[in-house]
Amino acid sequence: MDTMANALSGWGLWIALVGACLGTYFCRAIGVLLSNSINQDSEIFRWLAAVTYAMVAALTIRLIVMPIGLMATVPLWMRILICALAIGVMISKPTKRLVPALLTGTLLMVGYGIVR
Repeated sequence: MDTMANALSGWGLWIALVGACLGTYFCRAIGVLLSNSINQDSEIFRWLAAVTYAMVAALTIRLIVMPIGLMATVPLWMRILICALAIGVMISKPTKRLVPALLTGTLLMVGYGIVR
């Protein structure tokens, strides 16, 4: 336990932060250098896009069905209803859809918290 406390104090956190930044920006720099030679319409990128969308959908469903923390206090039917209303707002205005849908979901959740 003392080893963990010593590692988290002083220079340990700064070294970890610098290492994470270097790793992140190194990968980004390689991506920028290779971006001109990559075909974005290739099968591998279509597959990566499909996997990415599937992961986002799975995390969203998990957040709605099995939330952690304060959102777990909201009943499941209320979470599903608010999601359905936000999707309805998103579908109703195809040109300007993301901000109103997010605002609808946020305001309804906050309103439920205030009323409850």
